[in-house]
Amino acid sequence: MNSIIFTNGCFDILHIGHIELLKYAKSLGDILIVGLNSDKSVKNLKGDKRPINNEQIRKKILESLRYVDEVIIFDEDTPLETIKKIQPHIIVKGGDYKKEDVVGYEFEKLGLLEVKIFDYVANNSTTKIIERISNR
Repeated sequence: MNSIIFTNGCFDILHIGHIELLKYAKSLGDILIVGLNSDKSVKNLKGDKRPINNEQIRKKILESLRYVDEVIIFDEDTPLETIKKIQPHIIVKGGDYKKEDVVGYEFEKLGLLEVKIFDYVANNSTTKIIERISNR
């Protein structure tokens, strides 16, 4: 049986932190599925000026990466329904999260999956990149 790894995010402006997270996530199993926040979801979470790139562009970029096996766009603010549907073995999130705050952590407590946190790559968030560009 193939092990399914899941991670999610906006992936608005792809940067080295994203690449390292996806590389790490793929190293944990056979199939890496990425949950991608829809444009509507990104606006709800990040404000009216986001996303910079629309969901189809973000999806296409992610699908072009060798680490990513599938991309699923979701409209909700969290990927809970997507997680329930695909039933991953491992959920991976970046180091700006605490394990107990990760959507899906409740399934780890039931022994249904494992949550892993990837070390945060400092100063490489999309928000920080946009701030650096804006301040030039």
